[in-house]
Amino acid sequence: MRAVMALSGGMDSTGLLIRLLADGYNVSCISYEYGQKHNIELARAKSNIEYLMKNGIEVEHHIVDISSAMGLFHSALTSPDIEVPQGHYEEEQMKATVVPNRNAIFASIVYGYALSVALREETDVVIALGVHSGDHAIYPDCRPEFYESLSDAFAIGNWDSEKVSFHLPYIDGDKESILRDALVACQKNNLDFDTVFANTITSYNPDSDGNSSGTSGADVERILAFHAIGRKDPIAYVTSWEHVLNAALKSQLRYQVMKENGTERAYSGEYDKHFESGEYKCADCGRKLFSSSDKFDSGCGWPAFSSEIPDAEILQLKDTSFGMTRIEVRCSHCDSHLGHLFHESTGPRYCINSICLEFEGE
Repeated sequence: MRAVMALSGGMDSTGLLIRLLADGYNVSCISYEYGQKHNIELARAKSNIEYLMKNGIEVEHHIVDISSAMGLFHSALTSPDIEVPQGHYEEEQMKATVVPNRNAIFASIVYGYALSVALREETDVVIALGVHSGDHAIYPDCRPEFYESLSDAFAIGNWDSEKVSFHLPYIDGDKESILRDALVACQKNNLDFDTVFANTITSYNPDSDGNSSGTSGADVERILAFHAIGRKDPIAYVTSWEHVLNAALKSQLRYQVMKENGTERAYSGEYDKHFESGEYKCADCGRKLFSSSDKFDSGCGWPAFSSEIPDAEILQLKDTSFGMTRIEVRCSHCDSHLGHLFHESTGPRYCINSICLEFEGE
């Protein structure tokens, strides 16, 4: 069986490579230098190819330089004047990491090579890509319908297209399922799981030594995936594993509460019993919302405020969820969920999730 795949040097494509080898494919890999700020991923890809060869596994590997063309594109991953955003992967700001038409360009090159292999070796070839459902919200060119359309277009534009087909084993999966799959594939290939994934990088903003930041959306998603399978990520981060894991879990909770109208557990938030002097800002956009002078201990398990600061302009919406009628409060600037407002005998009580707030001391 024959396969041609795009190998970025990241976690997803590396997991795919190990799976293809476990499934008995003869694999050719194409990596791309496209002016990415995190081009250390190419060195990581080479490291894994070398590791495979030391273990008697031959893999063809080509690095294609298309940086001159893609340097024209606008993206936080390639443009020096745009910072890589931090936070949960599905936050709106993560769209800054989209490189226009990247996967169409990558897939076109892989397709051309796969068709060349098919004709030269007189065999059918699959194009294997590590796209997965965790990317669908941010990257339109990782969605199933995109590859269905691309496959049809390539078939129309090429002779002998029946010899080539797309193989997307993770299209309905996520990073956690990729790791679980890789545990089995590494065992079948007699490879060390930690060595393989130590030779990868997912961070869009690593430091000059190649240590992952732990703060980009891709980092957060990777950290949570390793945590979900009960393993410590073997790559080096700029801080300890415990620190980046706690930060990722906080980022995940913040997204669930502020963007999906969730609620943190009572008495679990850092600002419930917090009474220093200062102001509380929206954790998403930084808008000033509450003053410490209006904060009181209500005993409810969440930070309570008797009023908002004059310029906060917090939105009040009717909330009939869970069989109750309540007043939901949201940030007027970024529309993030904050909590609820209750009118009680003692006066107003803004019941706010700690995770939605950032404190700025006087």
